[in-house]
Amino acid sequence: MSRGAPVNRAKYGIMGHMAHRRQGRAKPSVVAVWLGSAVLAGGRAPAPQVTVQHEARAVAPGEVVLVRAETAAAATKVTGTSPSGSVRFFQTDDPLVWEALVGLDLGAPPGTFRISVTAEAENGRAETIHTLTVQPKTFSSRRITVAPEFAAPPRSALARIEREGKRVAAILSDVSPARLWSSPFIAPVPGAVTSAFGHRSIVNGQPRSPHGGVDMRAAEGAPVRAPNRGRVVLSDELYYSGRTVIIDHGLGAFSYMGHLSKRHVAEGDIVERGDLIGLAGSTGRVTGPHLHWTVRLAGARVDPMSLLAVIGERRVPQG
Repeated sequence: MSRGAPVNRAKYGIMGHMAHRRQGRAKPSVVAVWLGSAVLAGGRAPAPQVTVQHEARAVAPGEVVLVRAETAAAATKVTGTSPSGSVRFFQTDDPLVWEALVGLDLGAPPGTFRISVTAEAENGRAETIHTLTVQPKTFSSRRITVAPEFAAPPRSALARIEREGKRVAAILSDVSPARLWSSPFIAPVPGAVTSAFGHRSIVNGQPRSPHGGVDMRAAEGAPVRAPNRGRVVLSDELYYSGRTVIIDHGLGAFSYMGHLSKRHVAEGDIVERGDLIGLAGSTGRVTGPHLHWTVRLAGARVDPMSLLAVIGERRVPQG
């Protein structure tokens, strides 16, 4: 693909039809650097010149960015790095196209975010730098007053909270090397978002941490479904989020669903997209039934609605 050429929509695999459904959103990289000869002696294939584009709802804190690397010749491996760590590319149905999900953390500073991409083949390798410009974003806040028992945990619960926090942090930092999902992501429940990502509450005059997920409307006992294929890495009852299920989708992508009334999966289970994983409820530190859904991408706190906007479907499979 030459610099600035239009995207060939027919070439892309499972994710391609979603990533390109909006015209003009992909951004071409500025330059691709060859490391290897363009035409090799003896009629061998050329080195893998690489062009990088991206797709995103917005380039701002908390957003998911789909990065696409297209090579002139089939690559054996595509890798990347960014200010937030490794960028884990996976091959699509097209042997010339690789993709990766990059999360811009809730706390990402505005400014330049450079992604270094390397494509390797038998006859050489190519490198390029793809630059994102992160725009500043202001999240909403609200002041609420609740009963004291909901504002602060009792001293007797502090050790449990610390223990559970360390456990969850260790789970979300363990990046599985294989991609377990292939289909578009779906919302775990069909209800609307009632508390947005990044929203900050000031409870009884005390500021709280920004909301690291979304709260979705769900009645007591409503079915909650797996947003995509993955492995259940936690199925337990936690102090804050009550009955909770965490699914590892691979390559650093996790779904965390809390406040369930019932859990229908166990740790180690492989679930498919749309499988019933539990029922919505009001367990944990809540004042009413709903579903809390958190998404992490290699540790980055991202808006689940951003994930759905880039590589998702809004519908929830029934049955």
